[in-house]
Amino acid sequence: MADINTMKNTENTIKIISPLNGSLLGTVKAMSQEEVDTQVEKAKTAFQEWKEVPLSQRAEIMYKAADILIANTKRLAELLLMEVGKDQKSAESEVTRTADFIRFTADTAKSIHGESIQGDNFSGFSKEKFAMVTREPVGVVLAISPFNYPINLAASKIAPALISGNTVVFKPATTGSLCGIELAKIFIDAGLPEGALTVVTGKGSEIGDYIVTHPDISFINFTGSTEVGLDISKKVHMVPLLMELGGKDAAIVLKDADLPFAAKNIVAGAFSYSGQRCTAVKRIIVLNDVADELIRYLKEEIDKLKVGNPLTMQAEVVPLINEKAADFVWELMEDAKAKGAKMIVGGKREGNIIYPTLFDEVTEDMRIAWEEPFGPVLPILRVNTVSEAVALANKSEYGLQSSVFTENITDAFHVAGKLEVGTVHINNKTERGPDHFPFLGVKKSGIGTQGIRYSIEAMTRVKATVINLNR
Repeated sequence: MADINTMKNTENTIKIISPLNGSLLGTVKAMSQEEVDTQVEKAKTAFQEWKEVPLSQRAEIMYKAADILIANTKRLAELLLMEVGKDQKSAESEVTRTADFIRFTADTAKSIHGESIQGDNFSGFSKEKFAMVTREPVGVVLAISPFNYPINLAASKIAPALISGNTVVFKPATTGSLCGIELAKIFIDAGLPEGALTVVTGKGSEIGDYIVTHPDISFINFTGSTEVGLDISKKVHMVPLLMELGGKDAAIVLKDADLPFAAKNIVAGAFSYSGQRCTAVKRIIVLNDVADELIRYLKEEIDKLKVGNPLTMQAEVVPLINEKAADFVWELMEDAKAKGAKMIVGGKREGNIIYPTLFDEVTEDMRIAWEEPFGPVLPILRVNTVSEAVALANKSEYGLQSSVFTENITDAFHVAGKLEVGTVHINNKTERGPDHFPFLGVKKSGIGTQGIRYSIEAMTRVKATVINLNR
């Protein structure tokens, strides 16, 4: 079995501090560039063996990893709670969902088949020439995961890459790295050969640029901020990318919407896990005709939310991941207030906890209308027509998801067809999943398409072998 070797205390370590109580949870290595080289070399060497392992055997390892995950649900959920501040229920759900993801990934890989193409389909060629088309692994995949789903979003990169015959160098976010390391250990305990999955931890300033531009990396699968994604895309050359970046997901509420239903969905989508999700509802675009009534329902739903520390209570709104994140959200709120936004509810802060906040009368000159807060604050932008709603939604530099709330299916499809996003949810909050659905962003929200089958296809390449029967 492989030795991840990232938890030994050395002079170069990074402390992992809980956002819930400031306790020291552990340390990870701040690796040097030479240590990164070692991890990449292990993966490069292991690729030659791993790609030859029959798919059925690779699948059995995935199934075993899923079983180990389930067996350790309580322990991993506790670590998730302490390291990234999730409530117990959400933490356990992330673990079980990840196990389901891994199993489905193995099942899906076994259902992906090649094809043969006859030459006589094209003018001037005969049946004696045909192509056998297969899919092959790309090589060493660099998987970079974010803090907010350190087990699920890591597995969503690792499992499709491994089942396809690739090896993986895994770089977890610093906060979330303890969870990421535990996940990697589970894959290794399930039977991966030495080097098939290695882990890199360290400071982005020292190894970030180095690893993304490493000559032995064949593919980069990244989830994180748009700023970092743009920086990576500028620095790499001839290396395929799969990126899930930021979003400013809009909930568009038309005048014939079921307003109580819309309010309930919007509040759940905006404030669960304090909005620390790329798919969180981050703005409401509502027709003026129903704005006041919608706000009444929104306030009722927000007032039901429980705010607090998940160490002591079951809460939807929990401490943000660190003080810096809370400071940024507070800056956006202060800017909105200074420019005339009307605060409907919220506006309170206790350390890293920001109470769920709703702003009305938000205008386009306010930062909160455009910037992604990654926190529990929600702006309302009023419009007079459906066309204005679509135009305002599309004016964002982001294009991850949108929701449309309406009882008119014709209007729903009309608006959905005009929105410049990867996914439109009709009469539901924006969200990721089910995991076999395509998941993607346009504009500055991402590159490529995720989702189990789509991720497998992205991290493999087509190979054609042309057979000529008449020599």
